[in-house]
Amino acid sequence: MNEEFLLQYLKDNCPGRKNTRKSAVIERALNISGNEVRRLVNRLRKKGKPIGSSKDGYFYAVTAGEIYATIRQLEITKKGLEAAIHGLESALDDCPTDGE
Repeated sequence: MNEEFLLQYLKDNCPGRKNTRKSAVIERALNISGNEVRRLVNRLRKKGKPIGSSKDGYFYAVTAGEIYATIRQLEITKKGLEAAIHGLESALDDCPTDGE
């Protein structure tokens, strides 16, 4: 599936946060996996397409506020991932190196 098909689906069926669709609904509608939905959303966002998301799913953002809310959510996710990386790096101190 290409990104443009997902983009058109979101534009037609999910305009604005009030029309958020869970990933499972999108997966069934487009006959793709959750991993594929996330991959395509990531590609679209990298191309500057306003794909919003929340804990409730995905939508085509139609206001700056909806885009900013998604950015804030992604920043929180980023901080959580950075903390997990830091924790794992700290765990390396207590691990033997490979081959020991």
